[in-house]
Amino acid sequence: MSATASAETASSGADTSERSVLLLWMIFTGLSVFAVVLLWRYGLLHLMVSSDRTYISSVIAVLYFVTCFHCFWRTRAIAREGEITRRCRAILSAPGGARGLGDARALPGGLVPDHIRNLVQKAKAQAAGRIDQTLLLRSLADRLRGSNGFGAFVSDTLMKLGLLGTIVGFIIMLAPIATLDAADKAAMKTSMGLMSDGMAVAMYTTLAGLIGSILVRIQYYMLDAATQRVFSDAVMLTETHVTPALESRPGTPS
Repeated sequence: MSATASAETASSGADTSERSVLLLWMIFTGLSVFAVVLLWRYGLLHLMVSSDRTYISSVIAVLYFVTCFHCFWRTRAIAREGEITRRCRAILSAPGGARGLGDARALPGGLVPDHIRNLVQKAKAQAAGRIDQTLLLRSLADRLRGSNGFGAFVSDTLMKLGLLGTIVGFIIMLAPIATLDAADKAAMKTSMGLMSDGMAVAMYTTLAGLIGSILVRIQYYMLDAATQRVFSDAVMLTETHVTPALESRPGTPS
């Protein structure tokens, strides 16, 4: 009965822990949305879009929102894997739980249970001796990481788009100087307007690129931290419950 209670407590703690991963992302995204609403309320977003004739700032904004959806999808997947890992720990740490290693249906579906099944297959193949799971752990780490690298790519891309907007803005700003005639007041007024537009493009695109890059970095930092925790839990689970059970058996699991 105490084992059942401990399993239920572990499962409850797992649910809370994994909900906190999504909750942290939602809090961060909620604050970002609140900031966007404030900028829209005071007309700053409209000013940025209307002042940027190159539309680079709009491209940065669209790319940022697409990346946010990707980060949410990956965060959800990692939260689910973490919950599955803790369910596996509850099953294998229960009395007689090691018998579940021979039954493919005893463990839920997921990347970590697949890793455990691969360990069982390896134990069957080598029949006896110490089980080295180094290569399998590398494969598990790659599969857990999945497309998390997309965040670093987008963050760098947003930064480069901001720099591109800066260069384009300065080109627009400096282009009228070559044909500037100080005696022509109308031309001077037009040139000053073009220079002002170019400066606006340079500043707004740089600002949008920097802010977008920083926000993407923060989101994927939290995602990578959650992924690392799941991987660490998987290593602890296999090293403390799976490999000792497989190595202590005289024969392979049936």
